[in-house]
Formats: sequence, structure tokens, C-alpha cells
Amino acid sequence: MKRKPPWLKVPLPWGKDFANVRKKLKNSKLHTVCEAAKCPNIGECFNLGTATFLLMGDICTRHCTFCNINSGNVLPLDLKEPENVARAVCELKLKFAVLTSVTRDDLPDGGASHFAQTIDAIKQMSPKIGIEVLIPDFGGLTSSLDTIIKAKPDVINHNIETVKRLYPAVRPEADYEKSLTLLNYVSENSTCIVKSGLMLGLGETKTEVLKVLKDLQNNGCKSLTIGQYLPPSPNHYPLAEYIEPQVFAEFKKAATEAGFEYVMSSPLVRSSYHAGDPLL
Repeated sequence: MKRKPPWLKVPLPWGKDFANVRKKLKNSKLHTVCEAAKCPNIGECFNLGTATFLLMGDICTRHCTFCNINSGNVLPLDLKEPENVARAVCELKLKFAVLTSVTRDDLPDGGASHFAQTIDAIKQMSPKIGIEVLIPDFGGLTSSLDTIIKAKPDVINHNIETVKRLYPAVRPEADYEKSLTLLNYVSENSTCIVKSGLMLGLGETKTEVLKVLKDLQNNGCKSLTIGQYLPPSPNHYPLAEYIEPQVFAEFKKAATEAGFEYVMSSPLVRSSYHAGDPLL
């Protein structure tokens, strides 16, 4: 694995608030994508008292080659999870909560109703909180998207992840056009902020990245995150290159000029990083 450049080095997570958040999450038996995906910003976010909750277990039915979440036989849904997440959000005194999930192709609605129940539970306990959902593609089911939209989160996020050419190798069970269709449907049928995210460093070209930006913008995406891909292990999709910070700045400028209303683009940016900034 290539040696990390200095701009990707972050201090080890520590501090009283970090330990407090981690302890509360562990006691609640909740999963976070912060830990499951080995996010480099876990220390910063936990010390700010924030976390991104991973719903429906920590085992995924798909096998994306970039992802650190385990694939395999999933467990039944925890019917108490929506209430437990809402209680944790309340106890942590969050101003903005992010809900994401593993992909659950085994469920008829892909887990959309579980998302909705969690949103409802959070709103009942913390009425003023902002909520983002980072959703899978639900197999293309518009009925599942309708369930999410009806629950009225503030932001609906679905990551495009990479350029179309790399989908067969990086996201073998997903479809680039299906993801664009999902974003378009949400844009046309809700008042939510439509968001997506992109990783760099998998072997894409600048021309391909600009094409993704255009495709996202044409399908109603208004908020965008762009960050550096970091392989969780040598067994994951190989890193092609580390992208210079200046290149991220160039893509941010291009996205802003293309019409995106909010763009975060730098090596350490992840999909949920400072997720509440556009609303707070």
C-alpha cells in the first residue's frame, strides 16, 4: 500500500468527549459507520458529540470492493433500534443526526420502513433536530423512496461513489444509471436537499469526474462531497493514486460553477463530514 502523504495524516482519536460518545454508543448496542468504515474523522466528530448511525446491523448483502463493512448472512431487524437510536441522539444532544445503513436486499422494501421509523422516533424525542439519511438504492423501488420522502428528513443522500467505467470493479452489484435515477426521483418528488458523494483515487480521469458532476447536477443533486479513497486493507480495491489537495479545490470550483449549492471537496472529506453545515 502506498505511503500516505502528509495532508492525509490525522491525530489518533482521543479526549473526554470522544470516550463519552463511544461509551454511550457501545452501551446502546448501536453501530456507527464512523467505526465500521474506519473514518479518518472519527476523532473530530466524536469530540464534537456527533456520529453517523448505521442501521439494520453491520453485515451487508452486497460486496462493494472499496467498503470495510462485512458482507454475509444478515440478521433479523432489531425492532427496538429506531427507539434506541432516537434515545442516543437525545442523550448526546445532537443538533443534526445522520442515518445510514448496510444494504439489505433481503428485505422487501430494502429497509426503507426501518429508516422511516427511526426518523419518526428521533423527531418525537428531539423535534428540532436536523436529519440526513444516506440511503442505498433500494433495488430501484420508487415505493421505498416514497417511504423515505414521506418521513421528511432534511437531506436525502445517495452516494454515486465513483465514475461509471469503474462500477463493475468497485460496485459490482450497483448501477450508475440507477443511482442517477434515484437522485432525480427524489429531486422531483420532495423538498429535501438532494446530496451525493464521490471518491477519488480509484483510477478515474479528470474528464470522467467532470462527467459525474454534470450527471449529478442534471439529476437534481444540490449538495456534494468529494474525498480521497483510502483502502481499508490490502484486500480491498487497490488505491491508484493519492490526489493532491489542489485538484480537490479545482473540482470544488467546477462543481460550484456547475450549479451545486453546497460542496465539500478535500482529501479527508467523507459523506457525512460536517453534514449539518448547510442547515445549521
